[in-house]
Amino acid sequence: MVESIREIEAEPRLPDCCNRGIWLRVLLAVNFGGLLVAFARAPGSGMPGEFLALAAMLEPVVLASLLALCTARSLLARLAYPAAVAAMLVIVLALTAAYHALFMSLVGGVLWHSLLWTLLATLLLLGYFDLRARAQSPALAEARLMALTARIRPHFLFNSINAVLGVLRSDPRRAEQALEEMSDLFRALMQDNRELVPLSAELALARQYLDLEKLRLGERLQVRWEIDSCPVDALVPPLMLQPLLENAVYHGIEPAEQPGELRVRMTGDRTRLIIELSNPVVTGGEHHRGNRMALANIRERLMLFYDLEANLDIVEGDGRYTVRIIVPSRKT
Repeated sequence: MVESIREIEAEPRLPDCCNRGIWLRVLLAVNFGGLLVAFARAPGSGMPGEFLALAAMLEPVVLASLLALCTARSLLARLAYPAAVAAMLVIVLALTAAYHALFMSLVGGVLWHSLLWTLLATLLLLGYFDLRARAQSPALAEARLMALTARIRPHFLFNSINAVLGVLRSDPRRAEQALEEMSDLFRALMQDNRELVPLSAELALARQYLDLEKLRLGERLQVRWEIDSCPVDALVPPLMLQPLLENAVYHGIEPAEQPGELRVRMTGDRTRLIIELSNPVVTGGEHHRGNRMALANIRERLMLFYDLEANLDIVEGDGRYTVRIIVPSRKT
């Protein structure tokens, strides 16, 4: 029995200190706190100087702490949440004490005061990121996923069934294969999709979907795969390719009178994975107008999985419509 959203409790999650979004939020929060302290100490014309003095103390410790926690990310991920939090506190407090010892003349004040404020600020930030993760997962992530999977248009199901019926007598083996592909596709849509999956699994699902559409559209649907240089063991969000391919078929192949070509191009290295899906542009008609619900949902899901580390761009030109996605390269 599938658990409801309310029955699934989100486990505490450590912030990914290698993520640019985390760095941005931490720096904004720390500097905002420093601005409030500077205003409290010198509310008049002396506030800018007071803030600069605080920034000279805060910024190096914050940047060094984020860099150290990013370096230790894989080790922290292996620990239980309480142990990982304790380890993070030890790292941050140790760096604070080291900075205080090396630059005592610049920092001034008492060491235990600095350690106390560092401890409180770190705990507040960890609490914020934990609350943010709980708000996003699983309820928000599943809500976005439900909106995304709702993009599977009813006409695709009906047309696929009609296509199977059309070849049932002439090619029963192909009809059986098509039914298995439909079963695999809808099974993937119904399963829990809150974790990253191997790119190979996404490609297999995408090929099954295109095989079903090719059964219906025949030679009108041509597909070019350019994925030889792509690491298939890279991890990507689930159900990312299929909705984009469905959009490409619906807007670029179905309304055209002549055969059209979909292009799927993927490249990757140690730092990022680039995915490009391109289809012909057919002007006019309902197919051309459509809506961008699938693209908006995928953007939101990329934000949930990667924060500011991923982006989705759309390029139109030379009679083609191209969706380009860039995500960080992560391996199993």
